Amino acid sequence: MSEQAPSQLLPPLQRLRVAVDAPQHSGLTGPLDYASEQALAPGSLVRVPLGRRELLGVVWPAAREDAATGAEFPLQDLRPVTAALDALPPLSAHWCSLVEFAALYYQRSVGELAAAVLPPQLRELEPKQLQLRLKKLDKLALPVPAEPAARPELSPAQAEALAQLDEMLAQNGTQSPQPLLLYGVTGSGKTEVYLRAAEHALAAGRQVLVLVPEINLTPQLEARFAERFAGTAMVSLHSGLTPAQRLRNWLAAHFGRAQLVLGTRLAVFASMPKLGLIVVDEEHDPSYKQQDGARYSARDLAVYRAHLEKLPVILGSATPSLESWHRAEEGRYRRLSMPQRIGGGALPKVRLFDMNSLPRNKGVTTVLSKPLIEALRLRLERGEQSLMFLNRRGYAPVLHCLECGWKSECPHCSAFRVFHKLDRTLRCHHCGFTERVPPACPGCGNPDIAPLGRGTEKLEEQLAEALPGARVARIDADSTKLKGSLEAQLGAVHAGEVDILVGTQMVTKGHDFRRITLVAAVNPDGALFSSDFRAPERLFALLMQAAGRAGRDAEAAARSEMWVQTWHPQHALYQALTTHDFERFARSQLEERLSAGLPPFAHLALLRAEARTAEAAKAFLQAAAAVAAELDGAGQVLVYAPVPMQVARVANIERLQMLVESESRVALQRLLAAWLPALGALKREHKGLIRWAVDVDPLAI
Repeated sequence: MSEQAPSQLLPPLQRLRVAVDAPQHSGLTGPLDYASEQALAPGSLVRVPLGRRELLGVVWPAAREDAATGAEFPLQDLRPVTAALDALPPLSAHWCSLVEFAALYYQRSVGELAAAVLPPQLRELEPKQLQLRLKKLDKLALPVPAEPAARPELSPAQAEALAQLDEMLAQNGTQSPQPLLLYGVTGSGKTEVYLRAAEHALAAGRQVLVLVPEINLTPQLEARFAERFAGTAMVSLHSGLTPAQRLRNWLAAHFGRAQLVLGTRLAVFASMPKLGLIVVDEEHDPSYKQQDGARYSARDLAVYRAHLEKLPVILGSATPSLESWHRAEEGRYRRLSMPQRIGGGALPKVRLFDMNSLPRNKGVTTVLSKPLIEALRLRLERGEQSLMFLNRRGYAPVLHCLECGWKSECPHCSAFRVFHKLDRTLRCHHCGFTERVPPACPGCGNPDIAPLGRGTEKLEEQLAEALPGARVARIDADSTKLKGSLEAQLGAVHAGEVDILVGTQMVTKGHDFRRITLVAAVNPDGALFSSDFRAPERLFALLMQAAGRAGRDAEAAARSEMWVQTWHPQHALYQALTTHDFERFARSQLEERLSAGLPPFAHLALLRAEARTAEAAKAFLQAAAAVAAELDGAGQVLVYAPVPMQVARVANIERLQMLVESESRVALQRLLAAWLPALGALKREHKGLIRWAVDVDPLAI
């Protein structure tokens, strides 16, 4: 028998489409072709060469040829796959579809998004290193079965919500149930509905994904779930984890070992092969929108993922986003109302204090009114807690000189540096530039430079002066920098070791403070007249959430109050707030938006440009507008003139933006898809431009 030629012994090469993180705006927007000696299932993770680098890639499902990959090369000319991470099960077809949809909708490349949402350590590991990680995962002790915590009795509204969810869960992937908008006042027991629904999904052998808007809410919710589901494997996914923790938790979810996954917006992409329920808590929160890279909305993608995998999704909020509310009004979402607090407790009485009634002395805007001080003193005498809400950290927003008018402007940004008294610094909250406070005015030498306005540091100091003996604590981004400090401070509040809590919006969301009977919003008027059309919606939600921290204990609910110190007590927003009437507020806002042609009645995108000079950024945007005007379908899309962003200069970079609007989402998407390749070419012509980006469905304008 003749000996076979060596080439005949080699297995035939396979052509694989692989999604890799190609350089942004390189034109390589779709999966690339590689040669492989082994057949690999779609969703398999591989290491492949790209240029001089070796990258992690995902074998992509076969689909229509992407024009960006160019003509199909002969198989023998393709670069080979370097290694397959075949110790991992492939990512599911649903996961690939979710990433592909998100990339298409938010105008990013598939490979860029896939790489961004996988754990960073996974991108660095060789197959042997991965094997070692998996052995460590095997050694992790599984939770010991334990007796679950006692469950409270359900209210009629909770029971109704759960009955509807059970009906959806019973469909078990046969059809896509409608998203469920769980509209419940603060303290109405939405979390208990999440817990029971999760219980039922787990009992059916499914995994549960619970999304929260911010990291500081994750430990609290985690504790609630850990108590209820003792003996159930649960992991968290958020940016506060170390890379090793994030990889371990992701792997536990990917292998189906973690039955419960709690996380922030990134967790919407968690690989969960047996997913049966998605919960989005505080669905209205702006934190669900990514603000750089692929600017996706985790809430919207959670809804899409639930539709894709034919499973229930709960969107919970006391103040739903107007988009979700409108979809419920149209019948696209199923809305369930929970209008009563658990135990029959009343919502806090809202009192508007008219600041115009105070004497017009210099600096009156920074004064705590005497009636508010008396209300705080009354709580101290009763042994109750109070919460002072001021959404501005630092001691004062600006230092200024009365002699020459100098103000503490940041030399690198079009913003003021904030005065932080504790370390005597002026700190820019945009670029981070920090300097010691000068001993005298840099403009005229006047030694008497004074703080203007007030931040949480100053409010904390004023309260300590006005109420000697009161235990005042402050929770904001400055006081919680150290690991574990936030949990320790929240623990002190829950333990009754704090009389007055001063905080930014960090303390207004989701926290179950049982002893607080008074909440005061000190200076919320700034958002009433913002150029951003969503500012009133955000302010109303924030104030409703803040009010919801008071009277959560049913016995104290009747005497709980929320004070709002305002110069505009007759404003419609505050009038709706006094009666906790979200429906009235939503109705008036939607009417305004309909008449103005704003979302949800129109669809928006922003093209942002950053350059060393404002002229260079403006020139790029004007050239981009000219290109858009020539594209098919340009008549259905309105492109506005370029304008500076709210903070126009950050770290010596000038920032401008251009709004793109259409009544048709399809028309807007079609124009963006045709426009973006041209913008990549346009950047090469505009040498002064540093970067550009498109934000689809922007939240801040």
